[in-house]
Amino acid sequence: MPDSHPVIHTERLILRPPLLEDLERWVEFMSDPETASFIGGVQPRQMVWRSLMCMAGAWALSGVSMFSVIERDSGRWIGRLGPWQPEGWPGTEVGWGLHRDAWGKGYALEGARAAIDYAFDQLGWTEVIHCIDPDNKPSQRVAQGLGSTLIGPATLPAPFEHLPCEKWGQTREQWRSRARQGL
Repeated sequence: MPDSHPVIHTERLILRPPLLEDLERWVEFMSDPETASFIGGVQPRQMVWRSLMCMAGAWALSGVSMFSVIERDSGRWIGRLGPWQPEGWPGTEVGWGLHRDAWGKGYALEGARAAIDYAFDQLGWTEVIHCIDPDNKPSQRVAQGLGSTLIGPATLPAPFEHLPCEKWGQTREQWRSRARQGL
């Protein structure tokens, strides 16, 4: 198991495992119908608490879970992104979801690049996927910006099996080839 408490610094972000202090902003994030629309819908505070505990527990038990995304300049929690592989998931995913006040700043792309490097270099993954709703055009643009391509339809495990999902992704070799080309 890799280090269970990694912290990654990018130019504008800090990626770290979730902490209980992230709860209030995470509740705001999951209370917003637009930000929650493609990640299971609006959730009450108690469900958000469970989600935060699930991600923190995944770090502790497996060393693989999404990072909390912290804006370096403000110290604010602005979302969660990173490696995610629940049982029954259609692959080794790097996903993202940002608080509305962090949209349009390139944070998803910046954080996902660092998380993909982490997944390939530290976790030893050979492929990264992104599970994206066919109507989620902003996430499709992030996936394309990462060099991922549409692989095809995917089915998520229960209780999300009813959600429409497309699998985007790339191999470690494709990722490293793009890096060598300076893309």
